Amino acid sequence: MKQAFLSSMTSLEEVQNYPAGVWINLVNPSQSESMEVAEEYQIDITDLRAPLDAEETSRIVHEENYKLIIVDIPITEERNNKTYYVTIPLGIILANDAIITTCLEKLPLLDHFIHGRQRNFYTFMKSRFVFQILYRNAQLYLSALRSIDRKSEEIESLLHEATRNEELIDLMELEKTIVYFKASLKMNERIAKKLANSTTILRKYEEDEDLLDDTLVETQQAIEMADIYGNILNSMTHAFAAVISNNQNTIMKTLALVTIVMSIPTMIFSAYGMNFKDNLLPFNDLPHAFWLVILAAFAVSLSLTFYFIKKRWF
Repeated sequence: MKQAFLSSMTSLEEVQNYPAGVWINLVNPSQSESMEVAEEYQIDITDLRAPLDAEETSRIVHEENYKLIIVDIPITEERNNKTYYVTIPLGIILANDAIITTCLEKLPLLDHFIHGRQRNFYTFMKSRFVFQILYRNAQLYLSALRSIDRKSEEIESLLHEATRNEELIDLMELEKTIVYFKASLKMNERIAKKLANSTTILRKYEEDEDLLDDTLVETQQAIEMADIYGNILNSMTHAFAAVISNNQNTIMKTLALVTIVMSIPTMIFSAYGMNFKDNLLPFNDLPHAFWLVILAAFAVSLSLTFYFIKKRWF
């Protein structure tokens, strides 16, 4: 999919051609769409389609006719009817008269700009647009990390009584997400620092310097949060693996005790169910022998149950 937008001083409009200052947004573009844009702005087709590889790493490419910036973006993904966070690359290409964004999937981050929710956003102010994307991206990481923290608390509340591995697997998925986030954030931080220290990659104005500083602060905060949450999740995973094992042992112990209690009447009834030539079993000559045997079996089982309770084995 290919969309082109152009800012005026009051609004953002979708256009069909490529005027100066246009923003071209490519979402999983076809080969023909990529070739059209690449030929229009003299961009290497390999660089234009590089962000469509989910494994592409963050980097900056400085060519004669354009500059390519690739950063990792957090998005949600549905797996087994559950929502998880993953990261995918976003390519930002600054050509002579346009800025081009290209990605494998439609991004909520860019929808924030398309729907006019970003203040002081203009497509023709390319450097500021890049910094606004980076800043918004850092905020999305922080929001995703808070969501992961809330999810871990929900899983924690279930794990106290858990005996299956399902909750533990969810916890391990969150821990894996944190690992990916940390790797992506560190690469994004490197990109932001490189842009902050360079005077040739992007032209920066005073307000852009402040925005880039804020981006670095947010990114570093996200890295620190990822470190903290990662350590917490790692500790929780090991702790609750032991809790699940203990819960399973408790169930097995309870079942074993129930088996012991029920074995007493089983033995008594088995003895009275045997056939002897001269049946001299206790109570055999009494008129209510059946009920006496039932009562005796019940009394022995009840006494054994009270003993186990006193020992706090139940």
